[in-house]
Amino acid sequence: MVRPLNIFAVDARFERPMAESVPEGLSSLSARECGGCHEEIYREWAESMHAQAWSEPYFQVDFKYDGSQQICLNCHTPLENQQENLVLGFRDRVKFKPILKPNPSYDPSLRDEGVTCATCHVRNGRIVGPFESAAAPHPVTVIPEMVSGLGPCERCHVVTNSRWDVFYRVPPCGTVAEISERGQRPDCIGCHMPPVSRPVASGGAIRSGRRHLFHGGHVPEMVKSALVVSHQSEELRGARIKYVFNLKNQGAAHYLPTGTPDRHLTLDLRLLDRAGRTIKHEFFPMKRYILWRPFIVDLRDTRLPYGKPVEFSFDFKRDGENPPSRLDVVVTYHLLDEKRRKKIGYENREPIAYPIYREMITLD
Repeated sequence: MVRPLNIFAVDARFERPMAESVPEGLSSLSARECGGCHEEIYREWAESMHAQAWSEPYFQVDFKYDGSQQICLNCHTPLENQQENLVLGFRDRVKFKPILKPNPSYDPSLRDEGVTCATCHVRNGRIVGPFESAAAPHPVTVIPEMVSGLGPCERCHVVTNSRWDVFYRVPPCGTVAEISERGQRPDCIGCHMPPVSRPVASGGAIRSGRRHLFHGGHVPEMVKSALVVSHQSEELRGARIKYVFNLKNQGAAHYLPTGTPDRHLTLDLRLLDRAGRTIKHEFFPMKRYILWRPFIVDLRDTRLPYGKPVEFSFDFKRDGENPPSRLDVVVTYHLLDEKRRKKIGYENREPIAYPIYREMITLD
């Protein structure tokens, strides 16, 4: 029996886009209107990956390569008015084949805003947030989950695969599942929306709030802060020496990296002579290994778990005709696997990998 190539179960939370009406006091669901008062928050959001959820070039290429599935739109353009078609129902039990009809309320400019303000801050036609404001042109319903924890992130980032015929342990958007495995309470807001004191709206009182940057894998400094690298050396017989490198994920409560399985780390250890020529090179990937055909199975996972150091060894001879002079140590974060990039035809203008740790160890 060949099982369907579905990498997660479509549950009621995101089987359809969000059908939200414009709250009282506003004229649209657009982030641009929110930015008229919430200027600083709007500027942060506009630079975030949430704002690029639809327009980001890699997503566009990958989305088309995988058949432009409707289910992807329900997180990348999650409002009903952001989508060209309405979902009337489904032709299949697993809800990957929707029945569609043209959407008369479709707004292309709203679609281009991706995960826009209303995605998190509009529920049942009302603005929701962490506190009330008598000065706001719209009523605000206070909901505690906007302060810390999972908040509205759950809709797209708690993606499960509990169905019996899905063998993919953590789906692409299932970051929170990696945290919940350890019995912890996820705190997406605490890490990805750092605290700040400022007026929520221009001219308002200073309050304790959150930055709307949503930094993650596309921000090198954020990733660098999660990783700690240490090493020790040991003399061996025959004029050999062994270096043991410990890589510890101490800053990301989920695996490092997380998200789509294309993301991975590599450790490059390169032994150089005095002229800078390579004597020995070893390469250690930290990634998820997946069987895609004839059905999807997670084979092996060598990523860095939270709080548990992982060791890598590298030994070499210290003397000889061309003695080693330096050991170059580089840890690189890969947003996309090079084979995948070529396969889907993505011609990137921005780098798809960047170093997050580098050290040159002098040996002589």
